[in-house]
Amino acid sequence: MTTLQLKNHPVWQDLTEILENLDPNTLAKEILEECFYTINGYWDEEDKYYESITLPSNTTTELISSFVGFSNNKRFLKLAFSLLAYFSPIQEENQPRAKIGELVIIYNENMEFIDENWILEIDSPLLQKR
Repeated sequence: MTTLQLKNHPVWQDLTEILENLDPNTLAKEILEECFYTINGYWDEEDKYYESITLPSNTTTELISSFVGFSNNKRFLKLAFSLLAYFSPIQEENQPRAKIGELVIIYNENMEFIDENWILEIDSPLLQKR
């Protein structure tokens, strides 16, 4: 019986190279800009419906995890981000930011957008809810 160890397998080098060459925060910023920082038709954890939720225009992202998966012979890349916003419109490096949610983006193996998932801190005073 052959034992396969992935820790030294070239696939890890390939994945590391791909993730290092991607600018994940730019990908997340594109999603935010395309939706104009507004999520339409959002259901919270308590099944309350919001027609729209607008994020602050100073929302920034930080990559918290990346995942390469396989499903039915299809490969995909899943990127998860923290959504952070400043309490003030003036963005200074030492100014604290509040976590207002998470964004998960999924791409196929050709880096074509497949899906997005928003998990918002609905009680945040930084979100405009309607």
